[in-house]
Amino acid sequence: MLGAVIGDIVGSPYEGKGRKIKTKDFRLFGPYSRFTDDTVCAAAVADILMHDRPPAQTMQRWCRQYPGRGYGGNFGKWIYSSDPAPYDSWGNGSAMRVSPAAFLNKDSLSNALAASDKVTRITHNHPEGMKGARATTHAIWLAFNDVEPQEIRSEIVSTYGYDLSRSVDEIRPSYSFDVSCQGTVPPAVTCALESTSFEDAVRNAVSLGGDSDTLAAIAGPIAEALHGIPRAIAAEAKQRLLDALDRPLDILEAMRTMYLI
Repeated sequence: MLGAVIGDIVGSPYEGKGRKIKTKDFRLFGPYSRFTDDTVCAAAVADILMHDRPPAQTMQRWCRQYPGRGYGGNFGKWIYSSDPAPYDSWGNGSAMRVSPAAFLNKDSLSNALAASDKVTRITHNHPEGMKGARATTHAIWLAFNDVEPQEIRSEIVSTYGYDLSRSVDEIRPSYSFDVSCQGTVPPAVTCALESTSFEDAVRNAVSLGGDSDTLAAIAGPIAEALHGIPRAIAAEAKQRLLDALDRPLDILEAMRTMYLI
């Protein structure tokens, strides 16, 4: 999960219109680096799974607690609905928040995928939304279990039908902003599998010039499982949470508890 939070914070300055970059040469943490909805939703997923809380109501509570963090239009309405029903979304929000499903079920792929379904179907019950979350969970789980990147690539291609044949350098020139799972998950997975380190994976994701915080929030936890996270990068991200939040311990405690399991 920490990999998703870091990816979200690092990618956040480059998400908006006119702020896209097509280079890996950028400041990792700048003055406008902040956590967004990706972090809030991932923390909510961790809370749901760790404490067996009602998924929809718990997600609503977390997002209401941290308003104004870039929630999408339909999801933003769902947050305040008195009857939070799924709305057939195929958006990449299902994949950017799902990493705790893999982190909390490292010993069982079937349990990890079931956890993914549990926290995804409350909103993103479209087949592409469900698939994107499952593929992300699956890739993280395989990385945690010491499967080599090329084998992970083959497993994701054969199981989910995603095209992972292009390299980051081949994807970057023509890639543009895309909020769909089908347009976000495959390049994000490639960014992680092609990386030489955690930082390299995040830089790959941001450099595509798309939905940068979400791309990095998906690539980040896969790279975390593959490479680990340098202490200095983890410390910087945690400090930014402390500096930015009125109630920072909610998110930090979710991460801390996960790493003790």
